[in-house]
Amino acid sequence: MKILVTGGAGYIGSHAVVELAQAGYEPIIVDSFTNSETTVLTGLREILGRDVPCYRIDCGNAEALHQVFRQEGDIKGVIHFAAYKAVGESVQKPLAYFHNNVGSLITLLQVMKDEGVENLVFSSSCTVYGIPDQLPVTEATPTKPASSPYGRTKQMCEDIVHDSSKAADNKTHTILLRYFNPIGAHESAKIGELPLGVPNNLVPFITQTAAGLRDKLTIFGSDYDTADGTNVRDYIHVVDLAKSTTWM
Repeated sequence: MKILVTGGAGYIGSHAVVELAQAGYEPIIVDSFTNSETTVLTGLREILGRDVPCYRIDCGNAEALHQVFRQEGDIKGVIHFAAYKAVGESVQKPLAYFHNNVGSLITLLQVMKDEGVENLVFSSSCTVYGIPDQLPVTEATPTKPASSPYGRTKQMCEDIVHDSSKAADNKTHTILLRYFNPIGAHESAKIGELPLGVPNNLVPFITQTAAGLRDKLTIFGSDYDTADGTNVRDYIHVVDLAKSTTWM
């Protein structure tokens, strides 16, 4: 069964590609390589023992997406990882985030409808919960205003997916996965987190310091409402996340 993986050369996407292939699916990668490296494809080849079909395409390019669906034929579903994801950058470049994250989803949904592909897993984010009134957060926790443009793009995308799936002429089956903070790497060390520029979470700083790439590790923030005043984050291993995504 062929599964299109947008952002399949990215951190989460590449691990999902491995799990899909090892589960007997035929993953097909679409990635613009804006925030990922082509070396990931080499890692995938070394892990799987074969090349994974990959198209260097922006998901906002409807015609290019149509060509992939028609060239590959019989794609049964899509896992949509492709998105800008840096919270801090989204504050500086909100329009770019809305254009890319929301615009590309709309394009993808329209292409899926045109091509008769009815299964979608959407990579959302815990940022849709905003600042919750109580912990722990569950699937029943209501969403609140997001604290960043990135979070708002995920909220908007969820609304678009919901509304689209309810339309009378749309038969798309959708699952939204609200990820927390993925960390770690494949056990082979052939693929993992390769942040371009400043990392977006603490773990890459830890590993870079351990590897001698940084002189020291600095943890920012000392006045949070926690036991020692430092920030608290929930983490999930990227392979566990990838496996759970393929089970959908």
